[in-house]
Amino acid sequence: MSKTDLVMRPVKADDTLRLQEIRQAAFAPVFASFRSILGDEIYELAQAREDEGQGALLCSMLESESDWEVYAAELAGTVVGFVSVQLDLDMRVGEIGLNAVHPDHAGRGIGATMYDFAVARMKEAGMRVATVSTGGDPSHAPARRAYRKAGFEVEISSVWMCRAL
Repeated sequence: MSKTDLVMRPVKADDTLRLQEIRQAAFAPVFASFRSILGDEIYELAQAREDEGQGALLCSMLESESDWEVYAAELAGTVVGFVSVQLDLDMRVGEIGLNAVHPDHAGRGIGATMYDFAVARMKEAGMRVATVSTGGDPSHAPARRAYRKAGFEVEISSVWMCRAL
């Protein structure tokens, strides 16, 4: 795939089902990793509800009143990924939010193109800083590599700790 083959465009109403398919396929290994790390009991009590709610989060980002802009990555007429962008016009800080590339298309530079597009959109809107958050667990290693490749070099690590009671 060359960068010219991938088209970035605002999502349309009829993209919703495909975006959910991409999200579900891309995050299934992440959620499985969380379960493996936390164990079944803690996962079910502390994490499962958030993972299950991710589909509703995506739907809320697609609502017309949402302050998120969501863009589809289309390759040969098929949506293969998406990226959400939020612009804080007062603080002049842009954020890359929920995003995913379908695993069938991973490793082909689609994520990098999406992040370049998102950063360009932020610059166009007058943002001075671009941010993105991701997990520190092994299943998020590909995302961290992609964000670093896209120029996100300044990091503040965070640790979420759990214990059963």
